[in-house]
Amino acid sequence: MAQGRVKARKESVLAERFAVFAECLLTGVWIAVASFGVVTYPAAFAAGARHLRRRTAHQGGGWREFADDFRTALRGGWAVGLGGWAAAAAVWVDVQAVRAGLPGGPLVGAVGLFALIGAAVAGLRAAAVWAPGERWRVLLGAAGRRTVLDPAGSFLLIGGLALVALSAWVVAPLAVPVLGAVAAAAVAVEERYRHR
Repeated sequence: MAQGRVKARKESVLAERFAVFAECLLTGVWIAVASFGVVTYPAAFAAGARHLRRRTAHQGGGWREFADDFRTALRGGWAVGLGGWAAAAAVWVDVQAVRAGLPGGPLVGAVGLFALIGAAVAGLRAAAVWAPGERWRVLLGAAGRRTVLDPAGSFLLIGGLALVALSAWVVAPLAVPVLGAVAAAAVAVEERYRHR
């Protein structure tokens, strides 16, 4: 009996894109679980973004690689997470000044809110390019510059963050998988910026 060669079936473009979308949703769940440590969210996003970069490059990777990346990113990432919560607390104090009617409160509140949004975008951009051996301080400095120099990409990420907030407000469980879509958006924005 002659053995015939079996031709490998190529995946359709639609199937490949749906697979990436499904991977984004799964990655969002992983990010949410890894973020339970309160200050672990930068490391969780960094591991999620690295996982999505591997998947879109058709390299292997799964939960174990995500967990290894998360542990590695957590070494310096916990301080970034702590800094993020400190910035959020400072903006909360600014908002309380606005609500109390203190002179100059609206201006200080607006500046604080815009600074917090900019810091969140820079954090996402830094997490999107993180790799083992990278220092968070260097990543954040470069991401801050890209946040200002690439306003279109930054506004895309602000929209993604607004989508997470809206999802959490409408149906809280939807915010979990949407986190993966935001990580994918950050990876796409950084890839776009790199090829400009």
